[in-house]
Amino acid sequence: MSTIVQRQQLVDDLESTLARDFVDVEVLDVDVQGGRSAAMTVYIDRPGGVDLALCEAVTHALDGLRAEHALSVSSPGLDRPLRTRLHFEQALDRRVFVKSAEQRDGRAVFRGRLAKADADEVTLALDEGGEARIPYTAIAKAHVIFEFDDDGGQP
Repeated sequence: MSTIVQRQQLVDDLESTLARDFVDVEVLDVDVQGGRSAAMTVYIDRPGGVDLALCEAVTHALDGLRAEHALSVSSPGLDRPLRTRLHFEQALDRRVFVKSAEQRDGRAVFRGRLAKADADEVTLALDEGGEARIPYTAIAKAHVIFEFDDDGGQP
């Protein structure tokens, strides 16, 4: 099983665990670092944003993971992860970072304005000129690049 599929399965499992008590909470991403007793960070969001009380409540709801991992629950921050088509659609015209699972056109890292998010792929207007089309299935990791001047200080 690929790392991308494993990560998606973990996100799906976490969302299922939280669904009953946290209907409006979305698990945006999970970051696991280290081997045994790995550190796990779960990034969550909800309409209206994430506060400390929500992070604490979600942490307690995931108590079962705390035996295996050093667990932390966090808001997505300013460099919001992009995982689903809807996430990409919401980030149209924003500057994004995309890392592909395999090299495409001699590279695996792309930065540029998100020009399009259709059913099968995203299209970036690359910072250095030109464009890149990357299928969702080829994306290993992606996030918004927060630009204070362009975003006016708003996430």
